[in-house]
Amino acid sequence: MAENETLECITEHERILQEIESTDTACVGPTLRSIYDDQPNAHMRFMEKLDARIRNHDREIEKMCNFHHQGFVDAITELLKVRMDAEKLMGQVTDTNRRLQEAGKEVTAQTGEVIRCRIQQRNMATTVEKLQLCIPVLEMYSKLKEQLESKRYYAALKTMEQLEKVYIPRVSQYRFCQIMAENLPRLREEIKEISMSDLKDFLESIRKHSDKVGDTAMRQAQQHRTFNSAVAKQANVGHYTKPLYSLNGQTHTHTSLMMDDDAEDEDDADEEILTAQDLVDFSPVYRCLHIYAVLGDRETFENYYRKQRKKQARLVLQPQANMHETVEGYRRYFNQIVGFFVVEDHILHATQGLVTRAFTDELWNMALSKIIAVLRTHSSYCEDPDLVLELKNLIVIFADTLQGFGFSVNRLFDLLFEVRDQYNETLLKKWALLFREIFESDNYSPIPVDTEEEYKLVVSRFPFHDAEIEKQDFPKKLPMSQSVPQIYMQVKEFIYASLKFSESLHRSSTEIDDMLRKSTNLLLTRTLSSCLQNLIKKPYIGLTELVQIIINTTHLEQGCRYLEEFITNITNVSPETVHTTRLYGLSTFKDARHAAEGEIYTKLNQKIDEFIQLADYEWSMAESDGRASGYLMDLINFLRSTFQVFTHLPGKVAQTACMSACKHLSTSLMQMLLDTELKQISMGAIQQFNLDVIQCELFASSEPVPGFQGDTLQLAFIDLRQLLDLFMVWDWSTYLADYGQPTSKYLRVNPSTALTLLEKMKDTNKKNNIFSQFRKNDRDKQKLIETVVKQLRSLVNGMSS
Repeated sequence: MAENETLECITEHERILQEIESTDTACVGPTLRSIYDDQPNAHMRFMEKLDARIRNHDREIEKMCNFHHQGFVDAITELLKVRMDAEKLMGQVTDTNRRLQEAGKEVTAQTGEVIRCRIQQRNMATTVEKLQLCIPVLEMYSKLKEQLESKRYYAALKTMEQLEKVYIPRVSQYRFCQIMAENLPRLREEIKEISMSDLKDFLESIRKHSDKVGDTAMRQAQQHRTFNSAVAKQANVGHYTKPLYSLNGQTHTHTSLMMDDDAEDEDDADEEILTAQDLVDFSPVYRCLHIYAVLGDRETFENYYRKQRKKQARLVLQPQANMHETVEGYRRYFNQIVGFFVVEDHILHATQGLVTRAFTDELWNMALSKIIAVLRTHSSYCEDPDLVLELKNLIVIFADTLQGFGFSVNRLFDLLFEVRDQYNETLLKKWALLFREIFESDNYSPIPVDTEEEYKLVVSRFPFHDAEIEKQDFPKKLPMSQSVPQIYMQVKEFIYASLKFSESLHRSSTEIDDMLRKSTNLLLTRTLSSCLQNLIKKPYIGLTELVQIIINTTHLEQGCRYLEEFITNITNVSPETVHTTRLYGLSTFKDARHAAEGEIYTKLNQKIDEFIQLADYEWSMAESDGRASGYLMDLINFLRSTFQVFTHLPGKVAQTACMSACKHLSTSLMQMLLDTELKQISMGAIQQFNLDVIQCELFASSEPVPGFQGDTLQLAFIDLRQLLDLFMVWDWSTYLADYGQPTSKYLRVNPSTALTLLEKMKDTNKKNNIFSQFRKNDRDKQKLIETVVKQLRSLVNGMSS
């Protein structure tokens, strides 16, 4: 075992030595460490092995040196032999080098100069090449500065774009190009700000120019309508269409009905047609739009422009507080609106998409609602029909102008019907004042005509025809008063005024005819009727005036059919046309006549009451005076003279008035007898009262107004007559016996009336009872009165039960 271990150890040491000999010195450490990691004292045996190997190598080295030693000695000997030659050669080379150096100094100097020139040439070529690249950049930048100074911003943006995409990238390594590139965004922002500032200035200036633009457009529309009207009259046609005005290369046209509006001055008609572009510089808008488009921010610009225009539209639509006072206020309002939308129409067609038709339609619909509301409000304040008419003409021109630009204006023409109602109201108010002035200035007496010329003048103003009066010689009188022809002429003037509004509304003749008739009906049934009613109620209008008013209304009623013919001649619409409105003047004048008749009856009764208030009966008189009372005779004389005037009244008005007066007189006299404040009545007072009633009956039988049959008028006093007869005859037995019989002599005597009067006489008898109680007849009469009173009370109680 020991021998085997020794053999292994020797083999291992041999391997390690071979490894040390063949391995790099830096890697020997791990190999040596393995020696110490083996068996104890193994390193000692390795050292011994190592020493043996070293000795072995030393012997080999020594053998080799001994083998080559002679050759080395020979080589050294040869080297020593050539040493002298080498030194000699070295000296020659050194001398040759010195002489060469001295000879090449000038060449070296010239060669350096040539090298320096070549370097300068190369640098110059490089510099020229680089400058050729930079010069276009600098030129473009200089051009950019000039464009900015001359405010050619759109061209400047194009130059910037070229600089960024073409020129600067070629020389981007230079500092100045980097500075240029850094400045370009700032310049773009400056251009945006400047162009936006120009746009704001434009928007501000366009507000000032809108009035002028709108005025020009509306005047052109007015000239076109005037021209169409003239051509239509010459050609006898209703319509004529001609190009209105040119804007943005487009021709706007519209059709209008014939109008009688005053034409503009000939000089104005011959003026050169102006467009919005002639009056307004739109370059800021175009420039700003192009700039924002180039900058890729067009949408922001479009939104800003539309927002600002919407704000301006709201400002334009705000009217002045006193706009309704003058037509110029309305004109300025319309001019501004037309100018606004003419500008928008120009922008719509001159730019691509800055505004759209949908946007302008939205603006117009918003504006139209506001315009209609404003006109409704302000027109309601207007009380001058001439101003309302001018407003209507302005609305028509306004609508026609905007219609020529493609805007819908149907709602404006619908509004005109509301304005027409307002116009009619102002006309009615104006004509109400005219009617009142005519009525107040009338003398309410027949019109005197002294000559044929005067007669023809009256007949020319009012269609009066009366064969009998025409046969009379001059001077003569016409039955109506001066107010009749004046009223008739004013009604015709009203129709003319109403017709002025109906023109140019694009309505048919039938519709215009219907509007004229309806407005005339309003004048007759409301205004004239109200004026007549108020006139009749005036305190200064007496019976004579009332009679004349009735005569006047009769003639005005007859003139209504001539008014219908007058309207037919104006509109050329046959009265037989279906749905043609008829004039209601007949009912108007009938109502006024009835009111006048009622007022006649009322005033007659009031006059009768005034006379009766003058009555001064001595109710306790023993005997009558033998003649009628003075107040009653005055009353009868008044009635006679009054009824003589009534002979001119038409129909049964005079008869009705006479019957009404007699009934009222009878009733008043009856009330006088039955007055509760009257406590006692003597038989003498009854006799006096009977004399007055007889005078009333004589008046009734004298036929103060012709046309009564028999004793019809006397029946107004039958109640008084039967009552007085009952007391005068003292026929109580007959009254009580025949009471309730249709053939009773005292059929019209009411028991309560008889009882009231009898009790007044009873009280008188009681007062005189002290002197008459010793007279048998008086006592019997008193008992009879008491008996009759009891029986009358029983009849009254029977009636009430």
